[in-house]
Amino acid sequence: MNIEILYDKLTELSANYVPKILLALLTLFIGFWIIKKIINLTKIGIQKTGVDETLAKFISSLVNIGLKVMLFLAVAGMFGVNTTSFIAIISALMVGVGMAMNGMLGHLVSGIMIMMFKPFKVGDLVKIGGHATVGTVHAINAFNTTLKTLDNQRVIISNSNVTGNDINNISGQGTVGVELTFGIGYSDNIQKAREIILAVGNNCPYILDNPEQMVVVSELGDSSVNLATRPFCNSEHYWDTLYFMQEEVKLEFDKHGIGIPFPTMDVNLVKQN
Repeated sequence: MNIEILYDKLTELSANYVPKILLALLTLFIGFWIIKKIINLTKIGIQKTGVDETLAKFISSLVNIGLKVMLFLAVAGMFGVNTTSFIAIISALMVGVGMAMNGMLGHLVSGIMIMMFKPFKVGDLVKIGGHATVGTVHAINAFNTTLKTLDNQRVIISNSNVTGNDINNISGQGTVGVELTFGIGYSDNIQKAREIILAVGNNCPYILDNPEQMVVVSELGDSSVNLATRPFCNSEHYWDTLYFMQEEVKLEFDKHGIGIPFPTMDVNLVKQN
């Protein structure tokens, strides 16, 4: 008798909830698919208005979060959950979580500040103070900013850390000067060294003609005469220019007998009887 009652109960529960569960899973599957399409259309629509890619990604991330919350509320309603009470509970929880995790809200506010003041945009080469990593901005999300380094690593920095530190936007002006210093010996010919550096710069495929490259004596050091130059190139060729100049100048110095001083130490041995 008990088995029959249990069987009847299970049959009743299955009849009541299995269709709801299947419908909920189907709703989630279709809902996530629709949300993905909406996000893609949102990005395209925002970009067509002339808004840059950075803001488009940021708005899309917020829309994505909002739509998914609405989807989960709709699924909860299928099981008879009072969504009004549910929303009130979520709101209360959000207040409590917000007080406990005010750092997350700070990241969100910082993300909005980045959108407003635009210290950089997607595609810029930047260095964030406190982080030795230099990378290209890959995305600015609601809570963090993602950089892509030269060796293809992904660096994720919270937005509050971005706005709370110095931001060095290397490529923000479109062109950038590459700071270079070459040390030569005091016995070497300064004019000859200057001609070599300028000649290497003229042969570099990335250096721009305007502004014109110059070479000046920046310092009379303890063991070297330091020559400074700052050739300009397009921002995306910063590293190419830096590496080209350093290698080619060294090779040309070697060809012309111009030495690059390095620290040395004289050791005097005193013989004691």
